[in-house]
Amino acid sequence: MSSEIKLIYIIMLRLLVVSFILILSLHVSAEELDDDDLQEDLVLRGDARCTVCHDETSDNPTLSIGKTKHGTTADYRTPTCTSCHGDGGSHEESPRKTPMPQRTFGKDSFNSIEERNEACLACHQGGKRMHWSGSTHANRDVACTSCHKIHTEQDKVRNRITQSEVCFNCHKEMRTLINRPSRHPIREGKVTCSDCHNPHGSAGPSKMVRDSVNDTCYTCHMEKRGPFVYNHPPVQENCAICHNPHGTTAPNLLRTRSPFVCQECHEPNTHQGSSGTLTGAYARNILARGCLNCHTQVHGSNMPENIRNESVFQR
Repeated sequence: MSSEIKLIYIIMLRLLVVSFILILSLHVSAEELDDDDLQEDLVLRGDARCTVCHDETSDNPTLSIGKTKHGTTADYRTPTCTSCHGDGGSHEESPRKTPMPQRTFGKDSFNSIEERNEACLACHQGGKRMHWSGSTHANRDVACTSCHKIHTEQDKVRNRITQSEVCFNCHKEMRTLINRPSRHPIREGKVTCSDCHNPHGSAGPSKMVRDSVNDTCYTCHMEKRGPFVYNHPPVQENCAICHNPHGTTAPNLLRTRSPFVCQECHEPNTHQGSSGTLTGAYARNILARGCLNCHTQVHGSNMPENIRNESVFQR
C-alpha cells in the first residue's frame, strides 16, 4: 500500500474520531439543556430539586401546595421544601430515592413526634399557639400533621363544616352528644369546636379560648354576664354546673331536667334547715314540678330590694 493511501486512511480516521467527539459533546449539551429546563422552580423557591420527581404524576405529588398559604411566594415568610423536610442529601442522590428525606411526616415516619412538630413550631410560635408546650395535645404526643394537611388545598380542620369531623377522630364521645335534641349548631357549621376550645393549648381549663368557662360562654351569651343585683352563685362559678355545652336530651342544654338540676343543690327538706335547702310547703309543692315556672331569672335578678323574696330570682 502506498504512502499516499495510508495518509488518506489516517486522515479519515482522525475525521471520524473528531466527528464522534463533536456528536457526543452536542448530545451532552442537549441533556444539560434539558436538565436546566427541568430545574426551573415550579412553586416554591428552590423546589426544582424535589419537583423533578414529585410532580402531580408521582406517587407523592407536591405541587398542590401552591394552592395553600404555604405556597404564597409573594410572602417572604413562605417556607421551602427543605424548611420542613430538611436537606435532601442521600435521598436526592440515590437513583431509587430509597433513603427517606431528613424529616418525614407520614404514618411510616421514622422521626419522633417532637422532631416533626419542631418543623412547624419553627414558624408557628406565639399568638394562639403560645401555650402549646405543656398543653394536653402536646403532652399526649399529638403531631401537628395529625390534624393539619399541608399539601392539600382544603385543610379540613380549618373549615367550619368539616372541622368537627377531624376532632371526632379522637373525641368520639362528642359525636354522639352533638346529635342530641338540645345542642349547639355544630353540624350546620354555625358553631365549631375552635370557637370554644383552642387545640394548641390555653391558660384556661379544658383548653378554653378564654381564661375560664364562663368567659368563653359570655362571648356569645353576653346577656348572662350581668352584673345583676342578685347573682346566682353557681352561675358565677361555672356554667357547666348546670349545662352540658356539647348536647343533652334536656332543653336549653341542661344536664338534667328541672327540677332535678335544681335539686342537685337545693335539696328538699321539710324541716327548717340551712341556706340552700327547700323547706316546708316549698319542698312539698315543687316535687315533679318545674322550678322555672316561677324562677324565670335563674342567671341573676335585678328585683328591687323593697319587694319580699327579692333574692329568689323571680321576674
